Amino acid sequence: MPISLEMLPRVLASIALVAAAGLISRWQRLDVEKEIGVATVRAFVQLIAIGFILNWIFGQQGPLWVILIAIEMVLVAGVNAGHRGEGVPHSHALAWFAIGVGTLLTLGSLLLLQVFPFEPRYAIPIAGMVVGNAMNVASLVMARLRDEISSQRATIEAALALGATGREAVAPHLRRALTAAMTPIIDSTRTVGLIQLPGAMVGMILAGASPLEAVQLQMIVMYMLTGAAAFTGVTAAYATYRQFFTRHHQLVLPP
Repeated sequence: MPISLEMLPRVLASIALVAAAGLISRWQRLDVEKEIGVATVRAFVQLIAIGFILNWIFGQQGPLWVILIAIEMVLVAGVNAGHRGEGVPHSHALAWFAIGVGTLLTLGSLLLLQVFPFEPRYAIPIAGMVVGNAMNVASLVMARLRDEISSQRATIEAALALGATGREAVAPHLRRALTAAMTPIIDSTRTVGLIQLPGAMVGMILAGASPLEAVQLQMIVMYMLTGAAAFTGVTAAYATYRQFFTRHHQLVLPP
């Protein structure tokens, strides 16, 4: 299917907003205009490429391509989350594990409950939303827990000296990290329809679906992302804190 020439002028016109962001960065000396430019070009190339790939995959039968695309998403997301969690031992492996668990449990639940059919047209976009959300949660949990343990070292070591296990000593920090990671999706779910109309809903309406159909899909998406955030957050939190303790419950911070 060729690229729609009707939409191309609109896409090019919207780049004016990116240029405005770059000018604001230069004006305020934020020094992120280069990153904005690179991100914009990458997004254009990547989206065009994935558009052609998905157009071909949607015509295929069987679950193989769904599984391969989902694995690719998890691998790329793990690399990005691992970078955000730098300072946590084995951060990339932990990110892959947490995102993989969150994605598997969420998609598995959706398929088991027959919310979506296991077909490329449905499963791949849903997997993309789940993995993207899981990546953000894993990044937040790992970074927050790393900072909490580093800044509260004296408190944690005092608890250990009094006989607490590593799990007990770090429990308040685990809760804070999980709360920080879960708050964005909770706030989005609480205010959806009042402050914002999310992307899935807007996309369906722009594509010609009725608002009530779009609302039903958006409900599923929000509930799905809440579950994915919980699964990923708990997995990332418990996997991360263990990297800072020996089996004898001694605190070990990386240099």
